[in-house]
Amino acid sequence: QVPLVESGGGLVQAGGSLRLSCAASGRTFSSIVMAWFRQAPGKEREFVAAITWSGASTWYVDSVKGRFTISRDNAKNTVYLQMNSLKPEDTAVYYCAARPNYYTNRASAYDYWGAGTQVTVSS
Repeated sequence: QVPLVESGGGLVQAGGSLRLSCAASGRTFSSIVMAWFRQAPGKEREFVAAITWSGASTWYVDSVKGRFTISRDNAKNTVYLQMNSLKPEDTAVYYCAARPNYYTNRASAYDYWGAGTQVTVSS
């Protein structure tokens, strides 16, 4: 088990910034991949970004490239999602997820999930 706890969501105006955090506890693996997904009302869960635990590789969905940055602090077992230039279409519940070994953008392939944190961007 890899319990995940997200924090940092909230309400922000368009053009503003938020930083989400995902704290992993319990047993973590050096080969684990951490990711952020989001789900807006009435829509499927969407991949946002991922990072290897080493930080050597990152991936982003096209719609957030240049605006969002995923990073990690291994000493704190925490992954971050810095979100800048937020748009109303970024409004969603954001979930942290983890899986061993290999990156994928498929939500169904991730074994561990946090409860989610709400991000609301007003226009």
